Amino acid sequence: MKLVARPSRLRGTAAMPGSKSHTIRAVAFASLATGESRIREPLDSLDAQSAVRAYRALGAEIDTADPKLWIVRGFGGRPRVPEDVIDVGNSGTTLRIAVGSAALLSEDAGEAVFTGDHQIRRRPVGPLLDSLRDLKARAVCTRRNGCVPAVIGGRIRGGTTSIDATNSQYLSSLLINCPLGDGVSEVRVTKLGERPYVEMTLDWLGRQSIRFENDRFERFVIPGGQAYRAFDRVVPADWSSATFFLVAGAICDGEILLTGLDPRDTQGDKAVVEYLRVMGAKIETSEEGIRVRRGDLKGIEIDLNATPDALPALAVAACFAEGTSRLVNVEEARRKETDRIRVMAAELRKLGGELEELPDGLVIHGRPLHGGEVDGHDDHRVVMALALAGLAGKEPVTVGSAEAAAVTFPTFVELMRSLGANVATA
Repeated sequence: MKLVARPSRLRGTAAMPGSKSHTIRAVAFASLATGESRIREPLDSLDAQSAVRAYRALGAEIDTADPKLWIVRGFGGRPRVPEDVIDVGNSGTTLRIAVGSAALLSEDAGEAVFTGDHQIRRRPVGPLLDSLRDLKARAVCTRRNGCVPAVIGGRIRGGTTSIDATNSQYLSSLLINCPLGDGVSEVRVTKLGERPYVEMTLDWLGRQSIRFENDRFERFVIPGGQAYRAFDRVVPADWSSATFFLVAGAICDGEILLTGLDPRDTQGDKAVVEYLRVMGAKIETSEEGIRVRRGDLKGIEIDLNATPDALPALAVAACFAEGTSRLVNVEEARRKETDRIRVMAAELRKLGGELEELPDGLVIHGRPLHGGEVDGHDDHRVVMALALAGLAGKEPVTVGSAEAAAVTFPTFVELMRSLGANVATA
């Protein structure tokens, strides 16, 4: 499927959808808990459905008949052996967290087998499996390449492990699952990226009154034998999804109001508001929401280590800024669904952009973009970012593999159109 985005003037109000990261954590915590949990306003996306399938396979009963209210009956920290291979689709978050949950299987129960789509089978999971083995679980990649397919068995029995958590999902998986294992687990973090996502996980643990020690995010001590209780929670709106609308408002004619976003939430991508303000976008925040208008954007340098998912959209914003922008300290962007540094440089060059790749980021020299046809590379954030170039430019942009947007934002086109965007699938 292709997405055609034409020059547009945006005006109106848009309510942001629920957070992918919170929704997947909600499914995981509810499944690991004892009793019946209620997840309100979840993000019903392909990634979230992957989490539902994975935890159903591990023994949770999950009712998603009402898209506004998911009801989960958990298995109390004691998963069952799945009847079939668990296919996580395109969801890296589901993969890493659920792999840790499978390491809670009884030692004599058997194993769970995980796989995913062609992108997931190239994304690393090896450091997490190494740590699970350090903690006495069974974990092996069938191709010995650090990627799925992988076979996981229990049981986490404690011990000490060191992990490079440049991908924060490795650490989040250990933090979520080790409290339900046996013994005391000590996790030493040699390197940490995407810190706000770890803070999100710690917030969930705090709401569950889980005991742990956190020594400056460099060492965690987690007693086992704990339990999760059922909960009733509204999923916060998604700042990562809002990034595309914030950038659209900053580079397109008009004025938009984004509602539902909580500046107090732990999501790191709320920092995009300040990034764009510094660039020159006109952004006002109030109890009503976040109002965004185009400004005279100037190039700046942004450290994206904590907010790597913002790179695709900000790369487009930088093309519409005067001068040079540098998006740096974000090497993890090369290990997402695609190598987003390489892909965004290549595709924006097709539209006349002037970009240079760094090992850990991009240098973008602002200049007018023209229309053309680009490839979304089956990457939801790349697809949506490239569509912004068509909305703010002077000529249409056609984006291939547009169906990938449904991974995290199935209503992207519908919501953009509600603001007057001239965008449609073809």
